[in-house]
Amino acid sequence: MSVVRSPLNRTISAAPMLDWTDRHCRYFLRQISQHTLLYTEMVTTGAIIHGSGDYLQFHDDEQPLALQLGGSDPAAMATCAKIAEERGYDEVNINVGCPSDRVQNGRFGACLMAEPETVAECIQSMQQAVNIPVTVKSRIGIDDMDEYSDLTRFIQIVADAGCDTFIVHARKAWLKGLSPKQNRDVPPLMYDRVYQLKEEFPALHFSLNGGVKTLDDAALHLRYLDGVMIGREVYSNPWILADVDQRFYNAPPNTLSREQIIGQMQDYIEQQMQQGAKCWQVARHMLGLFQGQPGARLWRRYLSENGTKPTADAELLTAAMQNMGRF
Repeated sequence: MSVVRSPLNRTISAAPMLDWTDRHCRYFLRQISQHTLLYTEMVTTGAIIHGSGDYLQFHDDEQPLALQLGGSDPAAMATCAKIAEERGYDEVNINVGCPSDRVQNGRFGACLMAEPETVAECIQSMQQAVNIPVTVKSRIGIDDMDEYSDLTRFIQIVADAGCDTFIVHARKAWLKGLSPKQNRDVPPLMYDRVYQLKEEFPALHFSLNGGVKTLDDAALHLRYLDGVMIGREVYSNPWILADVDQRFYNAPPNTLSREQIIGQMQDYIEQQMQQGAKCWQVARHMLGLFQGQPGARLWRRYLSENGTKPTADAELLTAAMQNMGRF
């Protein structure tokens, strides 16, 4: 039986971040916002097809949820997209933005901006295999292929293959000479180029990624674009999502306090530990919950110093609140 899904609302999304946006992180973020579109960290086709673990596991409460997929072989990409659809994912996103050497050696990520025809072949193959959206996340350019004309050529070729949704990190990527971390900060942000894409391709959906630190920033970009993807700020200051549902989705506001969310996460930690997880695998994603609040440093320190202990369990969160004088 086919599953009928509502159209995805991509007004606000949380970026895929390697080693950060795992299933525990996403479950935590979903407690704060019911409507923000969440993305997995990038998963490669090789891991899904040949890996021994379950790289696609998620909790139903995480939805709406998109899988970010790394690869460049159209047949393998289609196979993985089909598996993702069967598992219940709402979208599959192709990574055309990661600049790491490991990703380049696997011939996917940002290096594919030099191969728009390959990306187009993947789009066509995947769309033939699934009914869920297939989208692309890219940079504005790579190395010396950083003219606006290079970017529009990439968009045009991929759009002609059937992709109508692009998430654009408004920085170029240097494939040689900069580390992945430097590539997130050193190349200048060029928001105007993403705005210009929307003007030139008004029928396509464009979300902007890069440097968004407040919901006011997001609202400004939404004057020109269809969506905003927030990355590191969501991870370091997850409470930024608390106002998203009411402000951008005309939905009921989040009424849960931080303390109530901690209670829900304690239940989750207990469930996950019964299945073999470690407390720290969940708690590490909660370090920024009190960012900007009195006692935030005490919260972070207590979790960091005690969360990795073999005896750590769900009561870690209660003890951390007591340590900061909130319980």
